[in-house]
Amino acid sequence: MIWIFPALAGILIVYFATRSSRFRRFAEPVLSLMVAGGLIIAFIIWINEGGNSPNTESNPNRQQTQPAPTPQDISVEGLAFTRNQPDTSYRATGTAVNKSSFNLDYFRLSVTLDDCPDNQCRTLGKDTALILARIPAGQSQSFETFFTFPNRYGVEPTAPKWSYQVTEVRGRLP
Repeated sequence: MIWIFPALAGILIVYFATRSSRFRRFAEPVLSLMVAGGLIIAFIIWINEGGNSPNTESNPNRQQTQPAPTPQDISVEGLAFTRNQPDTSYRATGTAVNKSSFNLDYFRLSVTLDDCPDNQCRTLGKDTALILARIPAGQSQSFETFFTFPNRYGVEPTAPKWSYQVTEVRGRLP
């Protein structure tokens, strides 16, 4: 109900501004300053209330005591890499298996590319991908993602060796 007063004031200001150019010259700068001040006040209130939101947990140790899936609960099977465009990009496909009792939301897959001609390995690069996979407990799902490594354009590794690991897992109880 309180919104009626600002609405009525706005209608009166528009009416007088259309009727009088003298009022318009006065009203435009005053209204601009009032709007700017209102935005600044709204921003200050927004910043101050950000730390006091009801979604903020009062006990920061609560999250640590709840059970959570671990990287060992997720296995990646049949991971295959194919060259993509540009030359530094690789397409990876595989199957993620959720061996935990949690429903999986996502996991991070870290991959290292080594070039190993004559068993002399040289690391070409490392990359991590976020795999959004909603996998129920005890099930599997195929996935596809891309990795980028900083090797020179047009120079393909002669003996690529891939190593990977699941580094972060996020899930929830069913």
